[in-house]
Amino acid sequence: MGWISWLCPGINLKRWLLLFAVGVLLCALGLALFFNYQLMGKAEELLFQMTYLTTGRYSNTLIMAMGVLLLVVGFSIMIYGTRRLISSVVSVVIPDKSGSLMETIFMQRKLTTGPAITVVGGGTGLSTLLRGMKYITNNCTAVVTSADDGGSSGRLRKELGIIPPGDLRNCLTALADREPLMERVMQYRFKGDSPLAGHCFGNLFIAAMAEAEGGMEAGLNATSQILKVRGRVIPSTLANIQLRARMFDGTEITGESEIPKAHKRIAKMMMLPEDAPATQGAVEAIANADVLIFGPGSLYTSVIPNMLVDGIREAILASKAVKIYICNVMTQPGETDGYGAYEHVQALIKHMGAQFLDYVIVNDQDITVEQLRQYDAKGSMPITPDINKIRSLGITVVPARLISKHDLVRHDPRKLARVLIALIYRLRLFGRGMQFFDYFFMRQGMRKMKQQEEQQ
Repeated sequence: MGWISWLCPGINLKRWLLLFAVGVLLCALGLALFFNYQLMGKAEELLFQMTYLTTGRYSNTLIMAMGVLLLVVGFSIMIYGTRRLISSVVSVVIPDKSGSLMETIFMQRKLTTGPAITVVGGGTGLSTLLRGMKYITNNCTAVVTSADDGGSSGRLRKELGIIPPGDLRNCLTALADREPLMERVMQYRFKGDSPLAGHCFGNLFIAAMAEAEGGMEAGLNATSQILKVRGRVIPSTLANIQLRARMFDGTEITGESEIPKAHKRIAKMMMLPEDAPATQGAVEAIANADVLIFGPGSLYTSVIPNMLVDGIREAILASKAVKIYICNVMTQPGETDGYGAYEHVQALIKHMGAQFLDYVIVNDQDITVEQLRQYDAKGSMPITPDINKIRSLGITVVPARLISKHDLVRHDPRKLARVLIALIYRLRLFGRGMQFFDYFFMRQGMRKMKQQEEQQ
């Protein structure tokens, strides 16, 4: 952003520089009065003599020009000194700071004053979204489902009696302002035949922090501080819950990992116990949000389970926040076979009990033949956008090109972040500020996200 960053509104520096300059001028005036004008008079007399010796005549114009020059030099020295002072302080407080000082200050101001965004969901889709969200605002809260019963999370759940940490770990890592090495460590999965085989280090770390701090919420807060998380990660409930799905043929399947294996069409999702209470932090995050985002992620086992928690559904319906659903780009075998975006929206409305969405973001980017070939064996297909069908429900549809360029068909965090930023600016949820500078903020955020991806 260079020198433009000095003009950015809301960084709270220019006003203090101006105040500093006024103070210096008052000090200069005070010194002149204290010495009864004698010092200033001698300086003026010396300048007149130098002018006469140089040009052979007295000139007020030259005196005024020298006065202006001294003002410019003085202000330049003040600004330079102030900047060096701030840089010295920042280098101690933030030793790994990269980029210019003003860009850092502007970015932090924008992030701190950004809208309160609460994301509801779980699984890989949620962590993908959060990677982009941390470049939009620091006021981001992830309300994460705690129904996972497979893999490392399932084992820790049974052995230690804690809620599954896997989705929580992914969200913490996605929101963390961390070095790539820390992410690799948190996501490292032990191999071999030892009792640790299959466990993810991050899961073990969260479990240890929860036990050391006396509870999962306290453990997550401590982990967030260690990882310098931009925002908060909160489980929707601390209860030991299980998911149960009722199929259209009347059968019922229990267990988050067992439901997709049935390969039947899901009619209704339920939760055991039915009265599992929501965490207070989750309810407050929903109530205080400017924007509520649902998905992306497994529709029936990641997004909808949060709505089944006692207190979450009521908080969502009572919230005055803008409600956005980000639809998946591919169907999930055993859960959403044959679904389009319209069926995803219908399922959300059915389990919520009312139409509550304001916007639905859908992918309208074509998928390459090579990408489709990887999903043929699994039976996963691209989700149709169904724009007109969704609009008939009174919901605004935001079609966009969202697919990553990598082999797997997933949301691209940068593309998704751009769409969300554009929508949030359009809704004027970023507080006061000028669109011209918002453009630079968005561009800088996307650049940092790209650099982060290249380091991984």
